[in-house]
Amino acid sequence: MQLLGKLVIKSKDKIIQFLNEEQTGRISSIDKNGYPQIIPMNFVLINNIVYMHSHIRGEKLDNVKRNSKVGFEVDRNLEFLPSYFFDPNDASLADTLYISVVIKGEAAIVSDSTEKALALNALMKKYQPEGKYEPMRENMQVLNEVVVIKIIPKEMNGKYKIGQNMSKQKRIELAENILIRNSKTAQDTLEIMGFAIESGKPVLKTDEEW
Repeated sequence: MQLLGKLVIKSKDKIIQFLNEEQTGRISSIDKNGYPQIIPMNFVLINNIVYMHSHIRGEKLDNVKRNSKVGFEVDRNLEFLPSYFFDPNDASLADTLYISVVIKGEAAIVSDSTEKALALNALMKKYQPEGKYEPMRENMQVLNEVVVIKIIPKEMNGKYKIGQNMSKQKRIELAENILIRNSKTAQDTLEIMGFAIESGKPVLKTDEEW
């Protein structure tokens, strides 16, 4: 239980920051046969409410109309840790560093044109920050050609694993191994873990817990 507690993101600001940085979330709704349907979606967070856009017809819309209770999940796989980092003879020790946020909430289809335009403009700003488009207005006909779904969170929980459950020395050894393995994500992972690279070696700059 102590380890699980160490993995919980305690800072709501960190959760919000993570959601704002990520590009893809997954909405889980219940279909007509009682099975969960999971769909990857672009999304934006406005005042702690998740917004996403959709075609005007689709199974997820039918699901939400039938049952407004949904799940929403966002994750980032930071770094796979090979078993030989810990023991060359025990494959069960392979692990992964990650960040994830899971939301349980109530979904609704946005009918108010002002709120709809606000959400669509926020989505455009997030995914097309260079601009070069005409902002949506509440009286535009195009608003009728797209559906906006919002999720009002009832629970929002985050977990992360970046070595915070290890001693300082073990974290440094892990960072050295990650640097040597030099995966595509190694540099970003080390930065998130609180390390900087100095003279070709990882140096722990912050031991901040989330």
